[in-house]
Amino acid sequence: MLDDRVLDVRINGATIIDGTGRPGFVGDIGIRDGRISAVGEVTEPATRVIDGTGLVVCPGFVDPHTHYDAQLLWDPQASPSNVHGVTSIIGGNCGFTLAPIIAADADFTRRMMAKVEGMPLAALEEGIDWNWSSFGEYLGVLDGNIAVNAGFLVGHCAIRRKVMGAERAMDPATDAEIEAMVQLLGDCIDSGGLGFSTTRSSSHSDGDGDPVPSRMATTEEVLALCREVARHPGTTLEAITEGCNHMFTEEEIDLFVGMSRAAERPLNWNVLTLDAAAPDRAPHQLQPSVRAAEAGDARVVALTMPVLVPMNMNFLTYCALWNLPNWREVMALPVADRIEQLKDPVTQHAMLTGAQSKEAGVFGRLSNFAGYRVGDTYSLANAGLSGRIVSDIAAERGTEPFATLIDIVVADDLRTIVWPHPTDDNPESWELRRATWENPHVMLGGSDAGAHLDRMFGAGYITQFLADVLRGRKLLGVERAIQMLTDVPGRLFGLRDRGRLEAGYLADVVVFDPATIDSEAPLLTPDLPAKSIRLTAGSRGIEHVFVNGIETVTAGVATGALPGVVLRSGRDTDTVSVR
Repeated sequence: MLDDRVLDVRINGATIIDGTGRPGFVGDIGIRDGRISAVGEVTEPATRVIDGTGLVVCPGFVDPHTHYDAQLLWDPQASPSNVHGVTSIIGGNCGFTLAPIIAADADFTRRMMAKVEGMPLAALEEGIDWNWSSFGEYLGVLDGNIAVNAGFLVGHCAIRRKVMGAERAMDPATDAEIEAMVQLLGDCIDSGGLGFSTTRSSSHSDGDGDPVPSRMATTEEVLALCREVARHPGTTLEAITEGCNHMFTEEEIDLFVGMSRAAERPLNWNVLTLDAAAPDRAPHQLQPSVRAAEAGDARVVALTMPVLVPMNMNFLTYCALWNLPNWREVMALPVADRIEQLKDPVTQHAMLTGAQSKEAGVFGRLSNFAGYRVGDTYSLANAGLSGRIVSDIAAERGTEPFATLIDIVVADDLRTIVWPHPTDDNPESWELRRATWENPHVMLGGSDAGAHLDRMFGAGYITQFLADVLRGRKLLGVERAIQMLTDVPGRLFGLRDRGRLEAGYLADVVVFDPATIDSEAPLLTPDLPAKSIRLTAGSRGIEHVFVNGIETVTAGVATGALPGVVLRSGRDTDTVSVR
């Protein structure tokens, strides 16, 4: 029998960055029975010793906005977030969850998730058994079968559909229906749900193109559900409205503050986009936070990404381009009609004008069509264009960049993959980001990992950001950057004993090489169920990842261990005060 003083793991001589923001220091970490036993000078014998010379050891990273709700059921590793050092994730965002559900609504839910979150329908059909009804039963499927710690909010759409049915989910709820939704939400939270999420964004439509159920809710319904959240310890709120992608109205500002006040919990929203070309946007979008703080009985936090997320588009399937003014009417046409409209110079002018208008909101970042890089092509007419920039092709042809782009995609029957270059990749925008990151009402995150799988790659934001901090723009010190990726989200969600390297805390630990940490370039890979494709990328410099004291990643490769836990409200989370 081993002496109880023997550690499971000792990491020697690493630079310890503990998540508090304090300066890093060289020392040791001891791990025993899933927890950190000591930090500093550790001399106890250990079953395994890791030489940390030249490496950094820090808390496991917390991703506050994911949509791994479906993927975890066929990929318990939560790849690729796991190999980028993420040890805890929050799912059930934007009002969307896979439970509670009745069997007859499984197809509706699959098609809705395919539309709003870009999850391949074939993967949802073939990769999941859909053998649960209640929220607790869904969480039970994950218990003991995941490599990361995962907490899930309860989605408004599922609650509304379950109570009101297919016939009434698009109608105003009666008092009795609201009461039934409140009861159901309470049951879901009692089963472990972390709180409540909802959406009012027009970008969220179901598989038939109709508004998702939560968009039909009254403010009275939303606030009633938030008041139920207040009855349960360790809970939180998340919401998205139309103004998140444009500019908040006074009604939306009042809604966010009112939701937080009713629930007596923090509310976070996704995502604050920062662009020096629109300097008034950030102060306006932070008004819900300012007013909540002034009121003293509410708290609103904006998520913002610290990197520019790689994403691709095409003109054939639903993507962010549909949200540009004057585009949806064209993009929703049958393919043959769409092609004819796209070839029309008048239509092209209207689409370009809409994309470059103020009404485009955050989607205006996609309007630099001259900077688009051509990806995969499919016709002889486009041979040799892959990898080239549209402006260069336009100069050779003597045509306007947008018209050139349309010529390219039409030649491929709209299948061409294009990679936008955002308009806000300039020194002024990066300085605006640096200043905004220090705002107490702002938190880093918004990866959407597990969603928009063939379109964007947000899962690598942490390693990409740390590479920039250590060897790139160096906009923040590494200690502050790690604090913002670990302890800050850990404290917002009240994660108990997570987010710091401290004796007694759970051993969610990352060891990385500061000289090489980064994300690899994303590639389209057919590794989902039904051979569906997604963008994915490995990491560089992630040497070891421990979840609850068990190693889940070694040298950037998953070990296959499944030590993650379902983070249940009140058991694994503490109540976070809004005052």
